[in-house]
Amino acid sequence: MRQANHIETVIVGGGQAGLAMSYHLRQRGREHVILERRRVAERWRSERWDSLRFQLPNHWLALPGKPYAGTDPGGFVHHSEVARFILDYAAEIAAPVRTGIEVTNLDRDEDGGCYSLATADGQIKARHVIIATGPFQHPMIPDFSRAVPASVCQIDAACYRNPEQLPPGAVLVVGSANSGCQIADELLRSGRRIFLAISRHSRVPRRYRGRDIIWWYEELGRFDITIDSFPGRRYPPPIILTGVGGGYDLDPRHLGSAGVTLIGRVLGIADGDLAIADDAMDLMAAADKAYAGFIDAADALANTRPGSFELDKKESPSAPPIIDVETIRTLNLREENIGTIIWASGYGYDFDWIKLPVIHADGSPIQQRGVTGCPGVYFLGLHWMHTWRSAILAFVGRDAAYLADHIDRLGPGPG
Repeated sequence: MRQANHIETVIVGGGQAGLAMSYHLRQRGREHVILERRRVAERWRSERWDSLRFQLPNHWLALPGKPYAGTDPGGFVHHSEVARFILDYAAEIAAPVRTGIEVTNLDRDEDGGCYSLATADGQIKARHVIIATGPFQHPMIPDFSRAVPASVCQIDAACYRNPEQLPPGAVLVVGSANSGCQIADELLRSGRRIFLAISRHSRVPRRYRGRDIIWWYEELGRFDITIDSFPGRRYPPPIILTGVGGGYDLDPRHLGSAGVTLIGRVLGIADGDLAIADDAMDLMAAADKAYAGFIDAADALANTRPGSFELDKKESPSAPPIIDVETIRTLNLREENIGTIIWASGYGYDFDWIKLPVIHADGSPIQQRGVTGCPGVYFLGLHWMHTWRSAILAFVGRDAAYLADHIDRLGPGPG
């Protein structure tokens, strides 16, 4: 049997979170290695559609020790440039990445005192393990999708590339968060007939009073609200952003006014008929309320600024597009000539390989700002792990620094 390697700290995942963790461990002189099952920044390289752009202004294309250094801070770079930025960062910080190594099992070591990681290259023993495999691990596609006729193409948002890849016919996009709305928008512009099944979302302006929405959220402190402040730790609906075309307002209302057929949530399917919930208007009304709340908060903040701090004069926010959403309770795929369903209904966790008591029965991690009940085992880069920042490229370094400090305080072993 091959002898196990002993490493003080193992980071599982070579994306932005794992690299940010590596930076902070190196700053503290801590021995570590990154295990990446594919390539560095794999999701930015192979799981993005062709036209996708960074959804935050370029100013936020930054990682610990590497601020944005480009010439267009207010623009939105193509996703390929984000991948290049991350690859350059890995080289600049000399990240100790081992690619092509998948961790298939994580458990306590039989001898105690450390953890055991199983890989095809052999066993690794570590005193600390940081799980940084990304916030979006596998698409959440309902079981009833198996009842969709074989003649209908089904893909998820991570597999979508462009309109040309899809077979002829109308397209049903299920889910109205960032991916769903951006894909529906692109397909509509390509001339396709589009149905959009609406989900929970927040409607926001791309810019207000001369500033990008991200600037406003930063100034309003919304990025510092913790997940613990929400009842049941249920985070709020996502805001919808696009960087395409310099960035513009995008949400189901705008899509509906442009010609997309809006429907409620998809509940099931039988004999080619989709059962649809009658909740489209309610979901959009909740998003309208969030929009109005943002405008009130932004205006209140602007009024507190000293005169030397210039913000554009108070705007009258554009009225939401008036749309008449027809109540559709059943949608027949053949009658509507729907040739493709794109599942943009969110992502779930894939932690079956973790054999430690750090996973809830529903598969989600048991953690507090990345710290688990197993001393020396951490999560990093999860969606709303601590705040909205936790899974965002520009901000993941804050949680990484927190965990690096925790490792220093913990000492040489897991206790």
